[in-house]
Amino acid sequence: MSVRVCADPDEAVAGIEDGSTVLVGGFGMAGMPVELIDALIRQGATELTVVSNNAGNGDTGLAALLDKGRVRRIVCSFPRQSDSWVFDRLYREGRIELEVVPQGTLAERLRAAGAGIGAFYSPTGAGTPLAEGKETRELAGRTHVLEYPIKGDVALIGAHRADRMGNLVYRKTARNFGPVMATAATTVVAQVHEIVDIGALDPEAVVTPGIYVDRVVRAVAAA
Repeated sequence: MSVRVCADPDEAVAGIEDGSTVLVGGFGMAGMPVELIDALIRQGATELTVVSNNAGNGDTGLAALLDKGRVRRIVCSFPRQSDSWVFDRLYREGRIELEVVPQGTLAERLRAAGAGIGAFYSPTGAGTPLAEGKETRELAGRTHVLEYPIKGDVALIGAHRADRMGNLVYRKTARNFGPVMATAATTVVAQVHEIVDIGALDPEAVVTPGIYVDRVVRAVAAA
């Protein structure tokens, strides 16, 4: 299956359906696929479940998607920061559901989806409200919590470069959740700073092989 090189972000997000689970890369604004999110706002999909490291910053990117009322539920590690006023308002008004997942557990649940792992035990969160209602087990003298994979219908990620086969190279901390999200979604869309010819990328530098990527688009705000 070949990657589709899209003319613009609107083409790249075409077909995302209402009710989809959308994995959104980014650590704060580092690696945040802002232009894909803006295109998703224009596209109009609603009742979304969003999985991301945090719940949006300021009034742009993921925060703008939330502000439009398109997100029914968010799964993240850091829902509240000094500039997360959009999420804070929506949550206080009862207009959005929240599942808090420890950061390492979030990454591992995404990785498990890509690796085909049915479930795994983790000591993180044991004995806290995050473990309420979950199965636990004593392993090596510690309480572990049973966690399940998080699979997305779509992943929106930011990378630095792509070739025309969809192989991706990231830039520094913008790499964050991109690689695991790319393995965990049915359709993977990457916005990049530059699209180069096949053979122009050093194979040793490729982090996400093109086999995981469905669409790429060159975007000014790419990571």
